[in-house]
Amino acid sequence: MADMLDTGTPELLAHLDDGVLTLTLNRPEARNAMTRAMNEALARQLAEAELDPAVRCVVLTGAGSGFCAGGDVKGMAAAGDGTVGALTIDEAIHRQRVNQRATAGRLYRMPKPTIAALPGAAAGAGLALALACDLRVMASSAIMTTAFARVGFSGDYGGSYFLTRLVGAAKARELYFLSERVTADEALRLGLANWVCAPEELAGRAEAVARRLAAGPTVAYRYMKENLNRAVNGELDDCLDLEATHHIHCGQTEDHREAARAFVEKREPVFKGR
Repeated sequence: MADMLDTGTPELLAHLDDGVLTLTLNRPEARNAMTRAMNEALARQLAEAELDPAVRCVVLTGAGSGFCAGGDVKGMAAAGDGTVGALTIDEAIHRQRVNQRATAGRLYRMPKPTIAALPGAAAGAGLALALACDLRVMASSAIMTTAFARVGFSGDYGGSYFLTRLVGAAKARELYFLSERVTADEALRLGLANWVCAPEELAGRAEAVARRLAAGPTVAYRYMKENLNRAVNGELDDCLDLEATHHIHCGQTEDHREAARAFVEKREPVFKGR
């Protein structure tokens, strides 16, 4: 049975069920545009999830028909300033840096699998959050767009980093400069999405993948993810050395011994995350 968690704000819902923590951005009337309260709650939940052994996989999704529209442009227009407000420029930059590392940065780096489930549009910083996750499943009606050029921003939340590594430098520049809408099928072709399904199948598909990961070899996933992240920028010898260290370490785990026994006994292994 799922445990509903108190996030401190109705703008972020959280429930934990059998190792799967589902975080739902919950401003459907604004296509789940980000607010300070939502961002701070997301940062807290991700920090706790990273250290909680009961959490073995994280799913990030949006309420209603959207994933996340990025920053709240209407709120920015009303305030007359999209970035600073009452803060000095230096204070605003520092706050932005801290929040980006605590949200997109943590989704990318935390030693547990993360999945973005997109029921609808992922735009701007919302797209960056989706790309920060390890895997993405999209409803066939969903779209992706950088959107920043349309509102006079250069981009944030690591989108330029993630997009460049997923689709290459030239395509990333095209998507940033022109802010074209990328359909679910095109996202699948480009490698931005791992799966596309009918809208009514999205929650079930994301849950099935998440439960499979939550039931998997947690220690191996931890080091697998670090290997893959280091491979993005690391030198070959550094990656080889890191893989060797992690491979030998995983060989000492209970999960590995169980998997080896299951292989001999011709059955599915039961992983314990140890």
